[in-house]
Amino acid sequence: MKNISSLIVLLTASFVSAGLAHAAEDVSPIPTISEAWRFEITPYVWAPGIRGTLGLDSGLAKSASFNSSNVVSNLKSGGMLSAEAHKGNWGVMGDVVSATLQKTGVIPNTGNTVGDKITLQQTILTGMASYTVANTKDVYLDALLGARAIYATATLNASALGTASKTTSTVDPIVGAKGRYRIADSTWYVPFYGDIGSGGGTTNLTWQAMAGVGKTFGKLIDASLTYRALYYDMKEGGVLQKTTMLGPQVAVTFKF
Repeated sequence: MKNISSLIVLLTASFVSAGLAHAAEDVSPIPTISEAWRFEITPYVWAPGIRGTLGLDSGLAKSASFNSSNVVSNLKSGGMLSAEAHKGNWGVMGDVVSATLQKTGVIPNTGNTVGDKITLQQTILTGMASYTVANTKDVYLDALLGARAIYATATLNASALGTASKTTSTVDPIVGAKGRYRIADSTWYVPFYGDIGSGGGTTNLTWQAMAGVGKTFGKLIDASLTYRALYYDMKEGGVLQKTTMLGPQVAVTFKF
């Protein structure tokens, strides 16, 4: 009887261990390439600080600084969403960031200082085609080719002087890579993304980078906390001149 009990315990432990291993496989954060379509929709909140110079090129002010360590407090309206679709090794992805930021107070500009309110309205659209170049138990990597479009308007309201406004729109070709690395055979992973481009007529250089930590909750939901940076250096006449948006991002991904 003792031997039978020991055997039952051993078999039970083996089945439990196998079940846990199988469960771990089922909730792997690494996507699996297949001929069936798979989709992801990711609403997120990105709260960057902004450092840069806004080109106005008017009689009131040639340029004005927009430096903020807390965009959330300056945010008047906005929305952020990304989506992906994959079939086999090929896929497409898109990302949209739309925000209106407003800052009041003393506004430094070329030559002297004016005030008292500056507004930055921007919509950033990124569209990419992807091809999976690595898909192992621990690593997933897509090569990216596409374009980023930006529409930006800067408006300076100066006390007793008037209003200066400038709008720029540009589309830039970009190349990049994105993926994730699984941490120690767990449901935790490191998401990463990077792209670079220029040549849109208005832009000298633009790049974007992101990395952080994420966790998979079953087959339908991922959540991540990352740090994201977006840089624009536009030519003379462009609104965003050597401007960096840098800060944390919280995202929830729905998979189906």
